[in-house]
Amino acid sequence: MSYKKSILAILGPTASGKSDLAVKIALRLNSGQVKRLYGLNGAEIISADSRQIYKGLDIGSGKVEGKWRMANGKGQKANNKLVFLYKNIPHHLLNVANPKRTFTVTKYQKLARVAIQKIWQRNKLPIICGGTGFYIDALINDSKLPDVKPDRKLRKELEKKTTAELFFQLKKLDPRRAKNIDAHNRRRLVRALEIILKTGKPVPLIPHIRSPRWSIGEAGANKGYNPDILKIGIMPPTDELRHRIKKRLLKRLRGGMITEVKKLHASGLSWQKLDNFGLEYRYISRYLRGNITKEEMIKTLENEIWHYAKRQMTWFKRDERICWIKNQKEAMKLAGNFLKN
Repeated sequence: MSYKKSILAILGPTASGKSDLAVKIALRLNSGQVKRLYGLNGAEIISADSRQIYKGLDIGSGKVEGKWRMANGKGQKANNKLVFLYKNIPHHLLNVANPKRTFTVTKYQKLARVAIQKIWQRNKLPIICGGTGFYIDALINDSKLPDVKPDRKLRKELEKKTTAELFFQLKKLDPRRAKNIDAHNRRRLVRALEIILKTGKPVPLIPHIRSPRWSIGEAGANKGYNPDILKIGIMPPTDELRHRIKKRLLKRLRGGMITEVKKLHASGLSWQKLDNFGLEYRYISRYLRGNITKEEMIKTLENEIWHYAKRQMTWFKRDERICWIKNQKEAMKLAGNFLKN
């Protein structure tokens, strides 16, 4: 018995508990009884996080604390390749990029679709897990992203502008993208402007269509195949989410997040590069440079992460196909019904 090729996506704002839920579902699908029930050999997780793709960005990006092992389990070829395991569940699209180099959503789309194809070949369920809505949409919707190669000359001109000037220019050329982008992230602002100026068009809005004509594309076989897709969204109550954000931030700081930023800088990443890797890396680097106190860093981070969570929800609310759940029990029931049908 084998199941129809399907994809499960677990999404939501930061600190909502996406990773825990994805792992819990994967563990359940790896149990013998459930395998027989759905005709599956289990499940594997694909990260959809724009920072977890980078090597060395671990604590600040919320990467699971797994281990690299040889890919020699049942259903996998012992071909000397390594697989990242957390609670014995394979995780993909972690540590695949050098933080000193540019990594685009187009690259993510190609790599993730290859991973999905290989997971299907093992008769397993791919579980997409993350909070980067643009990555999730690019991966599972019917979309062809502009493959715009980095233009060093153009980037050099854009880098002469202040961050505020870059954001103002983007707002003028593409107000829709400006609403969702991190206005302080120079790397993303430059990339968004690069696409607009090279193609003459704004970054495309990826459509949310009810029955996507999705394909592996250049990655391999089954081009044009329409998999069943279930998107489960987690949205804790406002007070609970704010509490989780604060609690998680303090835990990461105690766990060595400041030391991680120090090591990244010592490895050759400039302060400006770190500033572009998201809130934690931005404000910790400013603290390490003496621009703000530790107390100011913590307070600012807590507030900025909350505003980031709200931007994530603005993005996800565009998609009417997301099934929003209140607890993990609802998610397990939804996933079970999805696989049965």
